[in-house]
Amino acid sequence: MAGPIDPRRAQLQRLRLIAVAMLLAMAAGFVLSHVMGGDGIWAWVGAFCEAATVGALADWFAVVALFRHPLGLPIPHTAILPRNKDRLADSLGLFVRDHFLQPELIAARLQRLDAARWVGHWLGAPAQRRQLAALARGWALQLLDVLDEGAVRRAINRFVAEQLKRWDAASTLADVLGLLTADNRHQQVFDAGLERLGRWLDEPGVRERASALITRYIRKQWPRVASTVDFIKPIEEIGDSLTARLGEAALEELQAILTDPAHPLRQDYEQWLAGYVQRLRNDPTLAARLEDYKTQLAAHPAVTEYVNGLWQRIAAALRRDLSASDSAVAAHIERALAGLATALQRDGALRDALNTHIQRAASRMAGRLREVARTHVASTLKAWDDDKLVDQLELSVGRDLQFIRYNGTLVGGLIGLCLHALKNLLA
Repeated sequence: MAGPIDPRRAQLQRLRLIAVAMLLAMAAGFVLSHVMGGDGIWAWVGAFCEAATVGALADWFAVVALFRHPLGLPIPHTAILPRNKDRLADSLGLFVRDHFLQPELIAARLQRLDAARWVGHWLGAPAQRRQLAALARGWALQLLDVLDEGAVRRAINRFVAEQLKRWDAASTLADVLGLLTADNRHQQVFDAGLERLGRWLDEPGVRERASALITRYIRKQWPRVASTVDFIKPIEEIGDSLTARLGEAALEELQAILTDPAHPLRQDYEQWLAGYVQRLRNDPTLAARLEDYKTQLAAHPAVTEYVNGLWQRIAAALRRDLSASDSAVAAHIERALAGLATALQRDGALRDALNTHIQRAASRMAGRLREVARTHVASTLKAWDDDKLVDQLELSVGRDLQFIRYNGTLVGGLIGLCLHALKNLLA
């Protein structure tokens, strides 16, 4: 099934027919003037038509000689373009390289353009930002579809394994504890722990469990004593009373620790923590033990399973968000673009810096692409067969060349009139 007709081809064919019709009209006028005797007005008609016919034929020959041999005759210096195709291809490649991809020219053009200001105004329109965010969403979804999930999982596994291998657990823990001890924050943590312990001890359920534990222990260790005491007072009541007194004593001791910055227990805690930090930094045995724990953790099936499913969960979450009309990622992109637009519109220094980067990047890219573009243009033209080259060139410039034929016909006729008038003056 034939494709749609190129409108340029139909237009070229119509203009060619007009040029042929003009040539035939001039030839017919020339013949008619001689048939009519060639006197009076017919002499002027004959002079006009004769010169117009010559001009039309000369320009037809010149136009046709550009693309092919006129009438198929191998006349020298005809079919100029196909015969010089390779030289034309090289010249066109050099022209593109030197006039379109000159780094200095591109940098100057970008400097006049002020690309950063243009980008700021373009991004300032909400519709443009939404369009760009939607485009980014589409690209991201396509990227998720083409990614090899197996390769991504293996890459994540390698990354996690390498990071765990490089991680100095002892040093990190020492740094964390060092930060914790700065400005007595470790004492604040200690106080929070004591307060939580106090609230736990004061809970009725805890006291009930402690009383039951004491009662079971007495009955188990001293059954006869327990039986004897039961006649006087139930062991359960004794357990409740003992638990209450122990709880009160523990709470009093906790309160004393909380209110006394110099309490011995607090000092012991301070010394232990400082010593442990030093051991983490200097004790190779402790560091080796922590490294062993780290290795066991990395090899644990739960950790391996979690890492293996990490990308799947991330990809699924991204796909759900990007597919939604109220995508959080797209909204974040829009907000970022709006912020960029505002900054570019208000901050002249930022625009100047961005323009400088754009000019340098364009110049570097043009420098790398110059020879590539030249070679590509030249090799593409050289690879065309002669008929395709002629066809494309005729479609591009053939319309203007037909007007040359029109002009040649009319100008030739006017010259013929001028020569006829001069002949009459000199007669």
